[in-house]
Amino acid sequence: MMVFAPDFWKGKKVLVTGHTGFKGSWLCLWLQSLGAEVTGYALPPVGDSNLFSLCGLDTKMNSVIGDIRDYVLLERTVRENNPEIIIHMAAQPLVRYGYEHPVLTYEVNVIGTINVMEAVRLAGSSVRALLIITTDKCYENREWAWGYREIDRLGGHDPYSNSKACAELAVAAYRSSYYPPERYDTHQLSLATARAGNVIGGGDWSPDRIVPDIMRTLLAKKRLRIRNPEAIRPWQHVLEPLHGYLLLAQAMVERGVDVAGGWNFGPSDDSTRNVKWLVESIIEKWGQEADFDSDEGPHPHEAAILRLDSSKAQSQLGWKPRWNVNQALELTVEWFRAYEAGAVIVDECNRQIKMYSESEI
Repeated sequence: MMVFAPDFWKGKKVLVTGHTGFKGSWLCLWLQSLGAEVTGYALPPVGDSNLFSLCGLDTKMNSVIGDIRDYVLLERTVRENNPEIIIHMAAQPLVRYGYEHPVLTYEVNVIGTINVMEAVRLAGSSVRALLIITTDKCYENREWAWGYREIDRLGGHDPYSNSKACAELAVAAYRSSYYPPERYDTHQLSLATARAGNVIGGGDWSPDRIVPDIMRTLLAKKRLRIRNPEAIRPWQHVLEPLHGYLLLAQAMVERGVDVAGGWNFGPSDDSTRNVKWLVESIIEKWGQEADFDSDEGPHPHEAAILRLDSSKAQSQLGWKPRWNVNQALELTVEWFRAYEAGAVIVDECNRQIKMYSESEI
């Protein structure tokens, strides 16, 4: 069983794609606190209040602004920075946007992933661990009450979900073609994917995502409209899957192909709740008068129920959730309270990272 070793990251060269996004910004802050040498590759951050800019990350790391579809720039970034670990998070991450822009969604999520793997294959001789982040929505959703396991069928009803399943298949093809276990002594690279639930936390301003929609409405003191209030989702604080990614990447370097493959990092069953419960809980924790209406649509298809089974990560990596959904919501509200009060945001993020790191498993 793995033990997370903060000293493992000291001086490690790490390339994070998608570093200007919500999850990417949190991950880069955490890596910096561990002493890693971090390079990022992503599109410019979006909006004046984005987490990347609020934390001043553009001045604290090597930030390369580029499109994941630009293979030439991506390959040059890999070659010039010589990373030992790559965590690929750059993506088109929204279901409804995927319905409106399917071609772009497949280009970014599938071709973008292939570009990363090809850049490593042709230019990244230093890379020991290549971790591709996909989503819990990559599974063929049969509306089961139990969690999906890594061995369950991939699918995806909508362009976003399906593009992530396609990315998983592309990773599997590259692994079997270029990085098979029997040739590990030659290639020395471990290739894995990670699938997480619906992450929440401070600093997420993404459009058409439930928690950012709630917080924007509360900050503006407006009335909220929500869709699919009975939809059930696995909610988890953003630091939960990021801890899983760090633990897995460490294992990929230390244990090689033993941990290559797909991994789930989902919350405990008691953190799987419906959208209505989530909205009511955030409003209660925010502590001001607010109300919401249900938007009956019509809306494009979205899964009614979705759960992950993370038994593999728990048994083989020793990873398990540390915070339940109530704690996740408390920390999310605290972040937005700090933002509203004009606090130094990087200090609030580092405080929460430290709190998570010191919390009991």
